[in-house]
Amino acid sequence: MKKRLLILGGTGDAAELAARVSQIAEIEVVSSLAGRTQQPFTPKTGTVRIGGFGGAAGLAAFLLDRPIDLLIDATHPFAAQISANAAVAAAECNVPYLMLVRPAWEMVEDDRWIEVTSHSEAAKALLGQSQRVFLTIGRQELAAFAGLDAIWFLMRAIDPPALNTPVPNGKLLLARGPFTLEDERELLLEYQIDTIVSKNSGGGATYAKIAAARELGISVVMVQRPQIPDVEQVDNVERAIAWLIKQLLVMSY
Repeated sequence: MKKRLLILGGTGDAAELAARVSQIAEIEVVSSLAGRTQQPFTPKTGTVRIGGFGGAAGLAAFLLDRPIDLLIDATHPFAAQISANAAVAAAECNVPYLMLVRPAWEMVEDDRWIEVTSHSEAAKALLGQSQRVFLTIGRQELAAFAGLDAIWFLMRAIDPPALNTPVPNGKLLLARGPFTLEDERELLLEYQIDTIVSKNSGGGATYAKIAAARELGISVVMVQRPQIPDVEQVDNVERAIAWLIKQLLVMSY
């Protein structure tokens, strides 16, 4: 009988994982997407559900009712609430649980980073220091910068902000990575950007802006990742698959 795997997804890593795992005959894949973006990374194989679970209790009920045998959290590194809920639900239901967490970016020579722990702290770091800022934090955190009237913002997001969301003065670009170094360099020069605000999302799809900032001597206000649950973790799809195969062997005894 096949084991049922639930992947908490919405990222490119999660979609790749679902595609790879679908080739394992012993596993049935169910992918769950939060539905916060209009065009998420949707897996091409397996069952896909969209929407939240209703907190840790709702996720625990789903794990038991489906039922789910294995759980992998491959959500965005800043999806702190769903990761916390998953850890609680998996422990409560005694479901083997793994987090797939892409490595964070690390500062290298010639980077000019200002590391902060929140978007409100990032907004404060801009005061008196910046005039033209490239905001690459997604649409949900724009309100934190809405009161900085002395600064002009170039804002890039996958989807537009919700109606009545306070947004800072400037221009909104709708685009999804990956972005090339050449394009990011051109963008920074065209809009005369002096500071970038970015989440430390990791991965290659949006790293080009960091490399371009390094080349041009532009400061980066880097929002560090939230704390994640103290559970077993891997940093790439290959290691996640190895974990799955190990779990299948344990379950076969």
